[in-house]
Amino acid sequence: MSEVIIKPSSLNGKITVPPSKSDVHRAIICAALAKGISRISPVAFSEDISATIDCIKALGAKVTNDGDGIIVDSREIFSVDRVVLNCRESGSTVRFFIPVAAAGGVNAEFIGHGRLPKRPLDVYETLLPQHGVECVTEGGLPFEIKGNLAAGRYELTGGISSQFITGLLFALPTLSKDSVIHLTSPLQSKGYIDMTLDVMRRFGVKVECKDSDFYIKGGQKYKPCEYKTEGDWSQAAFFLVGGAINGDVTVVGVRRNSYQGDKEIVSLLKRFGAEIVQEDDYVTCRKAKLKGIEIDAAQIPDLVPILAVCGVFAQGTTRIYNAQRVRLKESDRLLAISEGLGACGANISQTSDGLITEGLDKISEGKAEGYNDHRIVMSMAIAGLRCTGDITVTDKESITKSYPDFFVDYNSLGGKSI
Repeated sequence: MSEVIIKPSSLNGKITVPPSKSDVHRAIICAALAKGISRISPVAFSEDISATIDCIKALGAKVTNDGDGIIVDSREIFSVDRVVLNCRESGSTVRFFIPVAAAGGVNAEFIGHGRLPKRPLDVYETLLPQHGVECVTEGGLPFEIKGNLAAGRYELTGGISSQFITGLLFALPTLSKDSVIHLTSPLQSKGYIDMTLDVMRRFGVKVECKDSDFYIKGGQKYKPCEYKTEGDWSQAAFFLVGGAINGDVTVVGVRRNSYQGDKEIVSLLKRFGAEIVQEDDYVTCRKAKLKGIEIDAAQIPDLVPILAVCGVFAQGTTRIYNAQRVRLKESDRLLAISEGLGACGANISQTSDGLITEGLDKISEGKAEGYNDHRIVMSMAIAGLRCTGDITVTDKESITKSYPDFFVDYNSLGGKSI
């Protein structure tokens, strides 16, 4: 595993972040279900997106690169009887495709590597056999499905990963009869569900939402389309926090009216005290004296590591709570970011569902484990902007999962990584 050395510096200038990974995943799956020819652009070929593309190809679609995007020809989707789908390390890919493949009547075995085989799939293991699909697993991956998904009433808790709900939302409209998804508790990560429903609408499929229920008409047809993706607020957050703690950064291509829940980074940085200027498709964040705040992370789990970095440099106490689900990501992110920042002198501690930081002016040199987790490595790179010496972070190559050019962009703004 390679290492990266981060030297003290500041970030200044303008950057365009990659297209939203969440948006691209969803567009690719809807294009696959449209049984026609769609174009999606722009697309960045991270490991996770490549996994999703490989899965629709294995299911019978054809995908070709076309400049900055891809053309998806899905006229022969589900033309295979049995298939092995390698989801690499992408939780979105495996959780989206299990019900999608089942709706297509494909017997499929799902495999992956890294921490993915241990990430929970018990929601499907319990739910799908009630609706015509046999599941074979010893817990996690490999996970095999047999049979045809049936329409009906699906009950889930709102506290589970939104990826399970999204997978069902994709699949159920293609069935001949109507279905309903009923949530037995409040929905977490609502922004991701809003994004799913928006992408489905753009491909011609509608879902009615009322209270805790999603009413899904059967017999709907996804329609091929020309799909324009948007910039990734999750990735923008790293550079915006970089501006807040030591710089002046403008991120372009991120929509103010996005359905991405992680656009919340703007209001959170305002609460921290950063200087923010925002227009329809860009946002600027400048260094200011930051103060500690309380953060409910239930709807924004992917922001937790970089928000912890911001808290380390905010005067007083910052408390992040309702973040227990991030212990089940590519790493236990509460442990990983706490240990990484702590190894560099930060005043940070874990709670059962979050993190507490006490602000410092600077952290010290040190070595942090990257835990083979892209968000931990990128967060530690931002923390290194305000350190007294070099910070070494392991597992540099993990950034290929979501943002292969992160350090190219980081250095283009004046960051110093080697």
